[in-house]
Amino acid sequence: MKISVQALHHVGFAVPPGKVEAMRDFYQQVMGLETDASRWDIPGVPGCFLDLPDARQLHVLGNAGESRYAQGPGRDPVANHVALTVDSLAQAAEALNSLGVEFFSQRNVAADRLTQLFLRDPAGNLLELRQAGHAEV
Repeated sequence: MKISVQALHHVGFAVPPGKVEAMRDFYQQVMGLETDASRWDIPGVPGCFLDLPDARQLHVLGNAGESRYAQGPGRDPVANHVALTVDSLAQAAEALNSLGVEFFSQRNVAADRLTQLFLRDPAGNLLELRQAGHAEV
């Protein structure tokens, strides 16, 4: 069983909280990106979402070390990551379980109706799997 990936949704950059504004300014002034004004408040995580021309985003996440949302070492959803949209989180969880791939589930801290799955690839890169709309796992 394989996971059906629909799209790259965003790339998340974890940066020291004092660098959030500099990152936003750089991507706006140098790269010409617009800030997504609808970014929800993530308690303890300053940041911004920057819109790319193709509806994908860069997420700048202020994080000094391990965030309050970490579920243990290496299990911090506020770390650097690549987010992929999948057809179904339930099917993705089933596939990961059947393949013996370790993952953790995280309720979106700002939009509780959303769930995300996080896993690491063989090189240790953190991947977020998300489903557009309402997703329960």
